[in-house]
Order: sequence, then C-alpha cells, then structure tokens
Amino acid sequence: MSAAARRLPRDHAQWILPIIPFATLVVLWVVGWQIAQPTLATMPSIGQVWETVARLSGNGELWSNIGASLGRWALGFVVGVITGITLGVLAGLVPTLARLLEPPATFFTAISGIVWLPLAIVWFGLGAVTVTFVIWNSVFFLVFAGTLLGVRSVQPVYEDAARTLGAGRAHVVMRVVVPGAMPYILSSVRSGAGFAWRALIAAEIIGATTGLGAMIYKAKEFFRSDTIVAGVIVIAILGLAIDMLVLAPLERRTVERWGLVTSSRRPA
Repeated sequence: MSAAARRLPRDHAQWILPIIPFATLVVLWVVGWQIAQPTLATMPSIGQVWETVARLSGNGELWSNIGASLGRWALGFVVGVITGITLGVLAGLVPTLARLLEPPATFFTAISGIVWLPLAIVWFGLGAVTVTFVIWNSVFFLVFAGTLLGVRSVQPVYEDAARTLGAGRAHVVMRVVVPGAMPYILSSVRSGAGFAWRALIAAEIIGATTGLGAMIYKAKEFFRSDTIVAGVIVIAILGLAIDMLVLAPLERRTVERWGLVTSSRRPA
C-alpha cells in the first residue's frame, strides 16, 4: 500500500473525530428533549431553535447583531494587539522598561477583563466605548506578556550575527527580533482572541443595546429560550470559526516557519 493510501484514513479521521462530540451532544439534546418535553421557556427543541435562527436571519435581526458584535470585537482586539505588541517589544529591548512594566502587567493579567465592566460603565456609560475597553483589557496584558517572553527568547547569537553583517539596530529589531518572537506573539494573540470574544458577549449583555449578547439578554425578559440557545450557538460557531479558520492556521504556519515544529505531513 502506498504512503498516500495509508495517509487517506488518517486524513478522514482528522475530520471525523472533532465532529463526534458535537454529534453526541445533538443526540443527547434530541433524546433528552423527547423524554422531558420541557416548555419553551426552559428548553427549546432543535426544530424550534432552527426556526428561530431562520426567522432572525430572514428579518435581518441576527445579521445586524452579528455585525455589531464582530465590529466591537475587531476594534477592541486590534487595539489590544497593537498596543500589547508595541509595548512588549519595547520592554523586551529595554530592560529598565521591562522592570517597570512587568509587575503591573502581571498584576492586571490576574484580573479578568470583565471585572472592569461595572467601573467602565461608570466611566464611559453604556455603549461601544465601554465594550471596547473591556475587550482591550482582556487582550492587551496577554499579548504584552507573550511578546515580552518572545523577545527575550530570541538568542543573542542571531542578533550578533546580523550586526556582524552590518545590520543596524532597526534592521535587527524588524528582521531578527520581531520575527523570532512571532511564535510567542501569535500564541498570545490566539489566546487573547478567545478571551476577547467571551468578554465581548458578557459586556454586551450589560453594557450594550445591540449585539449577540444584548439579543440574548432581551430574549431572557420574554422567556424565549429558543432565541437564547440560538444566540449561544451562533456565538460558539463564530468563535470556533475565527480560531480554526484564521488564528490556528496562522499560528501553525508561523511556528513551522521558525522551526519550532514540523509539519505532520510527509511527501509520498
């Protein structure tokens, strides 16, 4: 049997195995609902959730809330990543700055971003600024710590070699230090994206009038568990899609590029 033929079952398994837990949950949901027959106020059936998704999609409410949530997430996430990487690189290059910033960064990393929501509402009121601040808070300290660790992990021999070849300080930073720290940076960015998404939904439940979190909160007032479950499923699918389709491949290519891991695929 050729190597390509042997690899085919493994490729199928890589796609099938992650589906099994979700299929199991669906089966348990269907069987459990048929046995308990709960009211719509407590737990909807799969059919009711599907009808709700179709209705919310048809009238545009779901898409507008998805757009609002993604827009807020993107803004807070991008600002958090840019500021975290910038200060992390600077702190990694300047030991005095690292000694100044690392203790408070470690202190605030231990505090969940959503904890700041009540105070943010007092500062900024209900709206996009409050939500963006909470998301930024959930991303910045993770990315800062990951970037600082990445810069410190770059072996001095690489910097010395670049300088020996005539590279200036700026060239060494941009072509040696930052690329060398990139695996750590992207790992922290990936973690920060997940924390930001969770913080976004929690912040929208309290501090916004639009978005998926706000949609769920409004549905609670009318005991519409079908809308709540539909919103939860959409939130989970979006979070999974962002991680699997964007962040995970980007992180994998980066660590492969810099030699920390090798691709699991081998030529036939």
